[in-house]
Amino acid sequence: MPIFIILIILSFSLYVFYKVSEVRAKEPFLKRWTGTKAKMALGSFLASFGLNELTAVEGRVQLWVALIFLIYGIVLLVMNYKMYKHFLTLAREEAQKN
Repeated sequence: MPIFIILIILSFSLYVFYKVSEVRAKEPFLKRWTGTKAKMALGSFLASFGLNELTAVEGRVQLWVALIFLIYGIVLLVMNYKMYKHFLTLAREEAQKN
C-alpha cells in the first residue's frame, strides 16, 4: 500500500536527520534527547515496514518476519518515547544553564 511506503521513506529520512543532529550536538543531554528521537524514527520505520509486509503475506516465514518487525518497532517506539520525555526535561534545564 502506498501509505506504508510513504511512512517508510519518511521515517527513514527522519532517522538519518536525527542521527546527524545527534552527532553534531555538543551538550550531553541534548545528544541523548536527539538520539531517542532517532530511535523513535527507527521504531516507526520498522513498524511501518512490518505493516507493509503484513499486507502481502504469502507464507508463514513472511508472516513471522513481518510480526517480528512490527513488534520490535512498537517496542522501540514505546521505550524511546519514555526516554524522550525523561531527557526532554534534562535538555531544557541544560539549555537554560547555558
